[in-house]
Amino acid sequence: MERTWVRRPVMVLGVAAMAVLLLILLPMWLPGLLLVDAVRRNWRFPLVRFTSFGLLWAWLETLGIIGAIALWVVGQSRNKDANFVLQKLWTRGVVGALGLTVGLRIEVEGADELGDGPFIALCRHASLADSVMSAWVFMTASGLRPRYVLKKELKLDPCLDVVGHRLPNYFLDRSSSDVASELQGIEQMALGLSAHEIAVIFPEGTRANDVKRQRILERVREKSPERAEKLEKLKYLMAPKTAGVTALLSAVPNAKVVTMWHSGFDGMDSFRGIVRHLAKSALRVHVKVTEHQRATVATGEAFVAWLDDQWCAMDKAVGIRISEQSLSIGLNNG
Repeated sequence: MERTWVRRPVMVLGVAAMAVLLLILLPMWLPGLLLVDAVRRNWRFPLVRFTSFGLLWAWLETLGIIGAIALWVVGQSRNKDANFVLQKLWTRGVVGALGLTVGLRIEVEGADELGDGPFIALCRHASLADSVMSAWVFMTASGLRPRYVLKKELKLDPCLDVVGHRLPNYFLDRSSSDVASELQGIEQMALGLSAHEIAVIFPEGTRANDVKRQRILERVREKSPERAEKLEKLKYLMAPKTAGVTALLSAVPNAKVVTMWHSGFDGMDSFRGIVRHLAKSALRVHVKVTEHQRATVATGEAFVAWLDDQWCAMDKAVGIRISEQSLSIGLNNG
């Protein structure tokens, strides 16, 4: 649904209907899913938890749209401060709903140590929740206002579509043949980035899984066998794309660079993966944020090697953290 006047009414009405129906039909689906989980011996009741989050998410979306409409009614729809507050409340609501329904707990390391910006954040992408989680981290732990490079498919989320277009974000068309125009859009998004703002991009370009990892690695190998040899060691992250990151760095030459990895969302790149994870354990996520002074970030052709080195180091750190979490879960279950 490319046309805004078609997409927004359809998605807003669809999400609102979902919110109302899930609430009205709760006496039917709750016992039904409890029974299904019990029959399958899933005593953590993943289907119940997942659907319960869906109920809360639908209402948060509906309330967010009501808030956006209210700003429009009082003539504040273009007020960036007001829309940022709305974004912050929605993000906190979603993270809170995840905590209430699926037991999400986020442990953040390094985000509160960031100095003055502006910043450009290069983040790992592993799950459906990465955008919301990273926004929550930067807003609550770092006190920063995030700007995002988002895939255009996220316009199907009503709140991200409406409020996301009111704020300085860029919805990237990954299938566009006009690469230059897309890169220009990324650069324009970052212009005027202030000391209390952070431009966020996910260099992998899509949620990581084994199939995508190998497919992207083969593409890298066709262009640069040497680079592919280094990146074939990646087990959790995927080969980063450099064009979008380079565009951001060019747009804000004085920006400091932040890298961010997380563990705990691995394997949750689809709804099925989320339910499968919930059947095993509560959601425990560890986030590591590292600041890099701009003078330490390579430029030109050397930047690709610098970025690959960061990705390899983050991949190793994720592996260590996952091993520690698996050991902890095993001891607790034992």
